[in-house]
Amino acid sequence: MNISFIGAGSMAEAIIAGIIEKKIADRKNILVTNREDQTKLTNLERKYGIQPTYRMEELMKDADMVILAVKPKDAGAALGKMAPHIREHTFLISVMAGISLSYLQSRLNVRLPIARAMPNTSACVGKSATAITFNDSVSEQQKRLAATVFSSVGMTTIVEEDQLDAITALSGSGPAYIYYVVEAMEKSAGEIGLDADTAKKMILQTLAGAAEMLLASGKEAAELRRDVTSPGGTTEAGLEVLKKANVQAAFIQCVKAAMEQSKKLGSMHESKQIV
Repeated sequence: MNISFIGAGSMAEAIIAGIIEKKIADRKNILVTNREDQTKLTNLERKYGIQPTYRMEELMKDADMVILAVKPKDAGAALGKMAPHIREHTFLISVMAGISLSYLQSRLNVRLPIARAMPNTSACVGKSATAITFNDSVSEQQKRLAATVFSSVGMTTIVEEDQLDAITALSGSGPAYIYYVVEAMEKSAGEIGLDADTAKKMILQTLAGAAEMLLASGKEAAELRRDVTSPGGTTEAGLEVLKKANVQAAFIQCVKAAMEQSKKLGSMHESKQIV
């Protein structure tokens, strides 16, 4: 299988690493390009043995799958470069937040199979939660291929496109919310007299253990929370502060704001305010 990447940032590299590790495609059949950072391409070639190129025709010619992994603001320029070389059989997968299937189709001026995937940065350690949606031209075989590729960096789920803005806000941006909580816990550890190294180890193991409990127990988060909250105990005292500060409500607003921003990015492209 031949896979071409347009964009060579951390997400593209994570997917490349997963593809190679899972032996989904041979190194020599993976091509990659970016806008102008030759050093980055050279480093990827040395690290993974893949093929860098700035020839768009070469990227498109024999590609079974093209993964578009540029920033949303660069979508119009990238699609403009691709359009003259795209082929009707080419399977395009975009990992850009907020950029709709209809926008991708309109900029390429040809009907072709297109998917949108929304992985998150945990793909770098093989733990992404990736949602994928497809247009009507994608075959069942191509759907399986997309699931195989993104399963190499974590778990995947198939959704309708109108769910992607919400998923972008929830799991796409989700790691940053967790890191923000860790920052707060680290600061609190310093204020109560714990050294940084000890605190970090305890916090990370606590997070890993809590995630594993949610996965393995089958219990709802609220039930697990109640299980560790004894009346008059330390956990209850801490949770009362969070409740008084409306932390849960703030998190809900956080996710909603991220979703609205994803929608805004999409509407800006649809109205051609970004080209």
